[in-house]
Amino acid sequence: MNAPLITREQACANARAVLDRARARRDADRAAGRLAPDIELILRRLERQQQNTRTAA
Repeated sequence: MNAPLITREQACANARAVLDRARARRDADRAAGRLAPDIELILRRLERQQQNTRTAA
């Protein structure tokens, strides 16, 4: 059990990097019009919900 350990901070940074890359791919596909219409609808609904949450706070 002498395997190197990953610190919590490094694990969080790695997860954030993966999430950022996934979001960048999604945004590029969205800008190019390659998302399915139902996915686009879901994204718009989520954006509206986030906007309403921000304005309410």
